[in-house]
Amino acid sequence: MTTDLDTAITRAFREESGQVVATLIRVTGDWDLAEECVQEAFALALRTWPRDGVPAKPGAWLTTTARNRATDRIRREAVGAEKLREAAHLAAAAEPEWDESGVHDDRLRLIFTCCHPSLPLEGQVALALRTLAGLTTAEIARAFLVSEATMSQRLVRVKRKIRTAGIPYSVPRSELLPERTAAVLGMLYLLFNEGYSASAGTDPMRTDLSAEAIRLSRILAGLMPGEPEVLGLLALLLLHDARRTTRVDEEGTLVSLEDQDRGRWNAAEIAEGTEILETALRRGVPGRYQIQAAIAACHTTAARASDTDWVQIAALYGELLRFMPSPVVELNRAVAVAMAEGPEAGLELVDKLTADDNLPGYHLLPATRADLLRRLARFDEAADAYRDALALAGTDVERAYLSGKLAETS
Repeated sequence: MTTDLDTAITRAFREESGQVVATLIRVTGDWDLAEECVQEAFALALRTWPRDGVPAKPGAWLTTTARNRATDRIRREAVGAEKLREAAHLAAAAEPEWDESGVHDDRLRLIFTCCHPSLPLEGQVALALRTLAGLTTAEIARAFLVSEATMSQRLVRVKRKIRTAGIPYSVPRSELLPERTAAVLGMLYLLFNEGYSASAGTDPMRTDLSAEAIRLSRILAGLMPGEPEVLGLLALLLLHDARRTTRVDEEGTLVSLEDQDRGRWNAAEIAEGTEILETALRRGVPGRYQIQAAIAACHTTAARASDTDWVQIAALYGELLRFMPSPVVELNRAVAVAMAEGPEAGLELVDKLTADDNLPGYHLLPATRADLLRRLARFDEAADAYRDALALAGTDVERAYLSGKLAETS
């Protein structure tokens, strides 16, 4: 029973904390106060839910409790009539206020606030991951390869900038949307990937983040229906999500794309994603998300793995490099070239990446090299490369998969 309750509380935190924090930021205008009151609400849940049971609507319970905590704190700290009026407003606040954009989703407002052009890019990403995805400061610090203390200071500075610059908690007017679009799309993609990675066993409690990213992308597509990259992102998320449940088997082992059960892929999401992608491409303004969605469509619309058009995928990765000149894209292109032209052609590209040392610590580089060497029957070299990849892998699921591949080389 205790385990079930702990799971319910953990799930409530993963699923509801971002929304509750976003709502508290809207009604208080104070990021630190909002986060602290939400933490207090969860602490109270830990004390009272074992006695009273889990509420039918945990999110509503947490929002009300956190808002009451904020009201009490403002009243205790009140100096003069203005603070008392603020507390009275907060106590009455329940529904989001309408703004000129007509968008009333607190999380989307929060994304646009984080993506204000006056904020540093790293600060935008870190703040969104902290408030939207519920990542701890330590987790964000690891993602940025900095110390927890350094990341904590970054978060303090960016929140201070929002407060002192008076950056509004709102979706901007339509003429101001383009200057934030790229950053907002990047945030939504990060949010989706956090949940998508969880679907492969890294943290089952975070899988809901993928659905949330898709939901917010739909809202954004409605807000900006003429922006092809917004449609491209939505298409990409749907096409990826269609394969989510087949990425691991019943034992929790990673399943490669070519070995996944295509009959279990979500046909409705594939059809919708493909249709949205075609709408975006007809605009004739290509971009990174549309190209990635086109690559995903090449995979998901192939009836069998052997039907995959690897020549087209390799060409698309070449095009993607114009928009995203990164070694990760180059590595993905090398895989596609290997599938289209043979493992030797792909290995030549991978060896160049290895020599350039542009992906230090990235386990997929030696893992890809190992796979190509194995396909060329160079088993001793493949085994060494798999061991290199194992030393860099970050999760048990990844290590189990690589260990299985290493065993195939002996």
